[in-house]
Amino acid sequence: MTDDRDGSEPSADDGGERERLTYADTGVDVEASEDATAALLEAFGSGLTTEYAGLLDIGDRYLALATDGVGTKLLVADAISDFSTIGIDCIAMNVNDLVAAGVEPVAFVDYLAIDEPDDDLTNEIGEGLAVGLEESGMTLLGGETAVMPEVVSGFDLAGTCAGLAGKDEIFDGEAEVGDVLVGFPSNGIHSNGLTLAREAVTRNHEYTDAFPLDPEVTIGEELLRPTRIYTDLLEPMRDHGVRAAAHVTGGGFTNLLRMGDRRYAIDDPLPAHPIFEFIQEEGNVTDEEMHRTFNMGAGFVVALPEGRAGDLVAETDGKIVGRVEEGNSVEIRGLSLS
Repeated sequence: MTDDRDGSEPSADDGGERERLTYADTGVDVEASEDATAALLEAFGSGLTTEYAGLLDIGDRYLALATDGVGTKLLVADAISDFSTIGIDCIAMNVNDLVAAGVEPVAFVDYLAIDEPDDDLTNEIGEGLAVGLEESGMTLLGGETAVMPEVVSGFDLAGTCAGLAGKDEIFDGEAEVGDVLVGFPSNGIHSNGLTLAREAVTRNHEYTDAFPLDPEVTIGEELLRPTRIYTDLLEPMRDHGVRAAAHVTGGGFTNLLRMGDRRYAIDDPLPAHPIFEFIQEEGNVTDEEMHRTFNMGAGFVVALPEGRAGDLVAETDGKIVGRVEEGNSVEIRGLSLS
């Protein structure tokens, strides 16, 4: 990643340097979106919620619900006519939110809105959903395909995931000073930040062009690598006393602040995938904006007592990336996201 933190903003004609892209410039204001969501929840009154899922008390345990979609990654799939993996993304974006709360996903329903019937499209989406369901250990209870040519142009895919957890299995959700941060690798870009990524990579390339950092795949194929599903982490996280977890999606590493008002100091991050280097170079994106938008190689981060972190790492593919300190910020090798 480049080290450009002096705050200067080069113009498009400044020595021929390309205009610098931000996520907000491409039409996605994460803070405004979060404010709107908070306002919606407030309008309906208070409920039992975590940072990632809503919880319903059903006696000796909780029923948890999460809902999400695939976002503008669908446009990449449409551009190269490859819909085989977006069903995995739809499952993963929902499942991983439940896992971040300490909940085991058990069932899923999907919703496909489309402008006209397309058997090939729906079959490929179904293939991806089946893979995601198998990997997450869930059952598909049903779904809806709505043909609405006057409402949608193309298609949109979303879903809702239900999970169960004993009342002592839900993560506390609050990291403590002195905790260690363990990061778990992503598969790539996953399913967020695609509006910025698409704008950046198509400045000088087509999706069908070979990916310069891995010529065996195209740029489109690299962007479509499916989101990793983290259900395999549930048991070891519970066994080793994880207090809080962050699913790194929209908002990038600022998601760590969902684990409480602390300073999250990351001094040994997981390596970023080549796709992030490519996006940053093509879009002239700052380091700060990259970490505010993308997972940068770590799709899931947890906080747990220092004395237990080694055992968690030994049982998983996790890596100790930092620590929790007094404060209220995210610091990555001197880069501040607060």
